[in-house]
Amino acid sequence: MQIEVRPTLISNTRTGDKSSIDLVWLAQLLKNIGQGDSLVAASKKSGISYRGSWGKLNDVEKALSIPLLIRTRGHGSKLTSFGEFLIYFIDGMKSEYGVHGRNYQDALVKEIKKLQKIESSKWRFLSSSDAIIQKAVEEVKGFALQISGSGEALEKLLNREVDVAGYHVSDEKSSKAIYSRLVKSHIEVFPVMKRTQGLMVKKGNPLSIKSIIDLTKRQVRFMNRQIGSGTRLLLDTLLIEQNIDPTEINGYLQEEFTHSAVANAILAGKVDAGLGVKNIAIENGLGFIPIKDEIFFIAMRKELASEAQASKLIRKIRVFSSETPGYKAVSLNRQISDWL
Repeated sequence: MQIEVRPTLISNTRTGDKSSIDLVWLAQLLKNIGQGDSLVAASKKSGISYRGSWGKLNDVEKALSIPLLIRTRGHGSKLTSFGEFLIYFIDGMKSEYGVHGRNYQDALVKEIKKLQKIESSKWRFLSSSDAIIQKAVEEVKGFALQISGSGEALEKLLNREVDVAGYHVSDEKSSKAIYSRLVKSHIEVFPVMKRTQGLMVKKGNPLSIKSIIDLTKRQVRFMNRQIGSGTRLLLDTLLIEQNIDPTEINGYLQEEFTHSAVANAILAGKVDAGLGVKNIAIENGLGFIPIKDEIFFIAMRKELASEAQASKLIRKIRVFSSETPGYKAVSLNRQISDWL
């Protein structure tokens, strides 16, 4: 790893934005100009375009209200007395900064390496979006969680790109097919909870949305989930079963990546409805029309399944789901025998 901590000048631009200038870079640019280089040549040596250097110099001059260069048409640029002072000032600051800055820099690098080592030792956990899963991972150390669609999580587990996958299924036939494929690849599958998916709507349900068919009403604005997510698959399956054309849904092509993001879009008034889990609707004070119960599974390779932390993670998920509205813990395969 190669990083360097250096002094920076930060100023406010006319538009209210902040502009940052690397003072070590600035001092070297001014030195090159002072030694006879044109601004074009000095910019090239600094690794920044002429236009970029010109803009940064202007920002510094405006911030300090004093010129650094005297620009004479046909004769190039010369340093002002303040420009010469600024070189001396930055070099002195850099010298002092180097004594203490190196300690801070070393401490930063040490901490980064320590955290990288910790992260690299964690089991890679790719899961469909779910608040219970995220809460359990925060409680149980040793897992690096990333959110994805159920399909992506399973494929990456099968390809050994991750160690654990969290996925949900809303019908027995699909569940059996997935379970069979995973078992043949020597992967353990643990049912952990049942949750309810449905339509999240504005509080009081002002548009009287009662079912999927109501999404085709002209005044209803919908927010979808991304392709590859289990929730998107559920919606598409329901549309096929009910012979509904997706193009009739205003917002079918609008996508968000989590249940919470869909809920936030409804709260912000951007849309009127979206498919999500009951718990998120309750937490956000939204109306909820239940559509389908589904089972959430945790899948992992057999060698990891024997680890104490893996067992602890599964227990935590089951405990949290038993305590959370919209969920029910599933702890035995016989509870969902038709799904496996």
